[in-house]
Amino acid sequence: MPNVSGLDGVVAAETELSLVDGTKGHLVYRGYWAKELALHCTFEEVAHLLWYGKLPDWEELGFIQNQLKQHRTLPERVERVLKELPADMDMMSVLRTAVSVLGNESYAWEPTVDQAVEITAVIPTVIAYRHRQLMGKAAIEPDPGLGHVANYLYMLTGEQPKESHVRALETYCVLTMEHGMNASTFAARVIASTLSDMASAISGAIGAMKGPLHGGAPTEVIAMLNEIGTPSNAEPWIRAALERGERIMGFGHRVYKTKDPRAEALRTVTEQLSGEDEWLDLARHVEQTAISLLEEYKPGRKLYTNVEFYAAAILRAIEMPSELFTPTFTASRAVGWTAHVLEQAENNRIFRPQSTYVGPMPEAAAISSLKK
Repeated sequence: MPNVSGLDGVVAAETELSLVDGTKGHLVYRGYWAKELALHCTFEEVAHLLWYGKLPDWEELGFIQNQLKQHRTLPERVERVLKELPADMDMMSVLRTAVSVLGNESYAWEPTVDQAVEITAVIPTVIAYRHRQLMGKAAIEPDPGLGHVANYLYMLTGEQPKESHVRALETYCVLTMEHGMNASTFAARVIASTLSDMASAISGAIGAMKGPLHGGAPTEVIAMLNEIGTPSNAEPWIRAALERGERIMGFGHRVYKTKDPRAEALRTVTEQLSGEDEWLDLARHVEQTAISLLEEYKPGRKLYTNVEFYAAAILRAIEMPSELFTPTFTASRAVGWTAHVLEQAENNRIFRPQSTYVGPMPEAAAISSLKK
């Protein structure tokens, strides 16, 4: 049996949820281009697609919107635990704990869409509650008149969010909602395959997302854009960095060997906001300059903009605190995780890979000699 370190390239499951083809630059959710969904659909519509297998009609959309709204309020047991958590506990650990607390007897096998909706609805509330708690501010109650993404921004600040900010963040959330058998999704499916509950599976996924190799926030992109500062400084700064052999943050991707479709969609949104935000205008100029210079210095490498570049630009433009970048990513990916848990339950087989022993073999009479 061949040894495949990290299971790289190993097919572990069949799925109808998404296709990630890095060579062709394809990202598909249940038969739809993710880019088109992000540009034309709401968070709730795409969540319905992943959970139920189809885009909703008006009645179904109203149902899923109401279901998400009904589960926004923190259950009393979760709020009680959040109040007792130490101030130095990071947000991802807080989310992992909060989802664990959700997992009472009602979450016993097998998983349901209702559980998926509750987890997805409550995660933004947990983030906003904890964020304001650490700032010494009162929690903001969810606004039933707002959609899922708009309400998240509202609960963070207590102010009605700008429509442009809602649209930009909603596009980001749709594009990060699902992405194949990544580390956190695999963790969720492995846990679900043991017939454990939905809350345990998502807690495990959050633990995987917490790792900097997976859910690391695009703060390095923001640091780069801050250092560049102005469009006129883009070319000299990037050229100097390339001359020093440094990596230009936000370009290239382990999976996508051509244009990242998620970055393409986010770029389209920022173009629609042209002139409304100086930061986004700077990001677009830096991208154009960097692509040109990367081709000059690294011809043939095909180093295109990845999702982190425009994610950083959008999250910074909507004034999202950097410590909430990965938690916000988690809030959107919860839809994909829960959809995978539901799919795993439909045709379950426990995951049981093998390992190769590379330790020493026992010597003859080794134990008897130790006893002498």
